[in-house]
Amino acid sequence: MKEFANGKRRIIERRLSRMCKWINQNLYWMYTGILFLFIINTFIENLVITYIVGVLAVPMLIVSFLGATGLFRIIGTIFMLVGLGLYIFSGLPIYHIPLYTTSTMPLLAFLTVLPWMNSVVRSGRFDRRINEIMKANVSDLGKLYVRSSFTTYILCTFINLSALPFTQDVLKKNMANMKKRVTDSFISKTTLRAFAVALAWSPMEIIVAITVDATGISYLTYLPWLFLCSLIIITLDSLWSKQRYQTIPYESAGHRPIRKIDPKKIVIQIFKLLLALTVFLIIVVTVGNYFKLNFILSVTLVILPFSFGWALLMKRWHTFCAIGWKTWKVRTNNLQNFVVLFLSLAFFSSSLNETPFLHIIQQPFLGASDQPLIILILIQMTYLVMSMIGVHPIATIGVLIEVLPPLYEIMNPVSIGIVLITGALATATVGTYGVTVTMTSMNTKQNPYRITLRNMPFALFYGAIGVLIAFFLN
Repeated sequence: MKEFANGKRRIIERRLSRMCKWINQNLYWMYTGILFLFIINTFIENLVITYIVGVLAVPMLIVSFLGATGLFRIIGTIFMLVGLGLYIFSGLPIYHIPLYTTSTMPLLAFLTVLPWMNSVVRSGRFDRRINEIMKANVSDLGKLYVRSSFTTYILCTFINLSALPFTQDVLKKNMANMKKRVTDSFISKTTLRAFAVALAWSPMEIIVAITVDATGISYLTYLPWLFLCSLIIITLDSLWSKQRYQTIPYESAGHRPIRKIDPKKIVIQIFKLLLALTVFLIIVVTVGNYFKLNFILSVTLVILPFSFGWALLMKRWHTFCAIGWKTWKVRTNNLQNFVVLFLSLAFFSSSLNETPFLHIIQQPFLGASDQPLIILILIQMTYLVMSMIGVHPIATIGVLIEVLPPLYEIMNPVSIGIVLITGALATATVGTYGVTVTMTSMNTKQNPYRITLRNMPFALFYGAIGVLIAFFLN
């Protein structure tokens, strides 16, 4: 009898396991359907469809919660519980809850289409050709640092997080003959720092998109200042690190003959990418102005047709479709963490706006309204502290953009926006529980706290440059 019960339990467990696996492999259908309905409703603005999307967000959140990592479950639970408390305190009817869960769906739609832009860059083999810079002959680690930083910077601008494992794997192979301590330090500095700086002005970076919409300032207004900040930091870091590492000779792994790079070909590839980005930005701004759309939605709508058009022009249509479909399915099926974060954040922030507690949170910032430098530093340190305890910068900015609007009449919103962006991205190098540091830790098999410690001076320097530029603009 006992054996029969155990056998039946094992059958049930196997069936549940197969069902969960099937759900996880087909999440992209649910995500895409709900987000597509949301985007369509952005144009027709039907209240019934808005409510339906809100209702569908509930099972979307529940299914995603089951597949999310522990950290995002904790953050999501906190946002939901606090949001529910605020909702009840505000005295709103229960049947209105679905209307309070959709404010962050543009961000999820943006993340859903982003893999297609990454795929078109990969199908054109821009990543491989540019990465040849790191395989060419160098005599010391100082020169390799500059090349690696430049390569990661260019690739991250276009393919975002996908560039990190790619460049880190190349460096691991090339530095296999060197001491692990040196390799770990080198990779965790050059790749993470270039990643954090490159995204400061990238229109494909979600923090940039959130800030543009939250402050109501055009992306083109931010662009020169963010690019200046990015250029200053990457240049100074490269110069300092070149001095730091130039005393260490570079020992290339393997016995293959050293490859020579063709500078002309590399320059042509970079020029093509920059030209494509320029055209992309022109289309995004044109679409946004014509249809009166916010920046996030404009980018979301443009990415897909632009990627397909670019693939056709390069005559890489079949490669693009093969890479894009596979990449899109994998990435979309693994959006659980962001679905949990964004939907719970939407409910929290929407509920917070209905209560007087928002004014209480605003007091420290309003209290320092006559000291702009203090406010900018306070924003920067808020990001840093929250990242140390595992709070994602998107969760932090989700709260800050609700708190800071009263300051837009006192301070230049461009200044606030610059620090919202640089402060968030600086944490990409030190957030112990963040995606980038965790990914680097796994790729290089080193302690994430050691990565945080190594990059902390850079994160503070990054934040300081952002604060200084913002202060002078105020």
